[in-house]
Amino acid sequence: MTFNSIDELQAALRAQTYIADRGLATSIYLALKLGRPLFLEGEAGVGKTEVAKVITRLLDTDLIRLQCYEGLDVHHAVYEWNYTRQMMHIRLVEARGEHATDSELFGPEFLLRRPLLQAIEAARAKPPVLLVDELDRSDEEFEAFLLEVLSDFQITIPEIGTIRSDSPPVVVITSNRTREVHDALKRRCLYYWIDYPSFEKEFEIVCAKVPQASEKLSRQITGFIQELRRADLYKVPGVAETLDWTTALVALDQRALDPGVVEETLGVILKYQDDVEKIRGENAKAILNRVKAMV
Repeated sequence: MTFNSIDELQAALRAQTYIADRGLATSIYLALKLGRPLFLEGEAGVGKTEVAKVITRLLDTDLIRLQCYEGLDVHHAVYEWNYTRQMMHIRLVEARGEHATDSELFGPEFLLRRPLLQAIEAARAKPPVLLVDELDRSDEEFEAFLLEVLSDFQITIPEIGTIRSDSPPVVVITSNRTREVHDALKRRCLYYWIDYPSFEKEFEIVCAKVPQASEKLSRQITGFIQELRRADLYKVPGVAETLDWTTALVALDQRALDPGVVEETLGVILKYQDDVEKIRGENAKAILNRVKAMV
């Protein structure tokens, strides 16, 4: 699927229940149009990963996800050899009284393709979407390697040769900004910061994602979360927590918030005990009273 305008793309995102503002829709449109990686930063739970998922659905292609973590290396991100299968082949060959050659043992059939190599290989009808999730959690050495891959969309395997992509994947990179990503990588990408949404946008997201929630409940939940983000918390809830809370309250057959249900379900939206203790009790009641007065 191709999009002739930003408005058309924005409408397509909305049809997939992803509510994107004009700035984000513009960045996605240009990334697709220019074939540039899209680098998304923002707090956890604001919808960065979901961008890659919704692009995958719009393009009707495959999503290849590389989840980054400390210590991630080439073997886990690009490729490694299937040593178990190689050993079995050696024993089979020796049982026939022959000797296995390097060309046999280090051929494509013994190669375990990890996400980056999967994304670059051209054995697909459509280019996939490559999601490099939470790049800031990886080491700087891996970031430098990724920079090389994104520059040429090719990977060299000494025993086989260089594998190039004739149709590069659509690349989405996300970061929660636990550390700064180097400018060299950012320069190769289109950049967009996804912030916490306004009340109106978050309410629209809740209505789109959890339509079975009553309008009153959706408004109160959105208002309560917006108030929590103004509190001095260790980790304020993101949109993901807003949706989790809404889904949980619908499962409890709630039509509106009350102090009891807020107290019982704070663990859905607050993930640190210090934050729970800070909000529960009178503080939760005060927030709820303010929300009811506003919405």
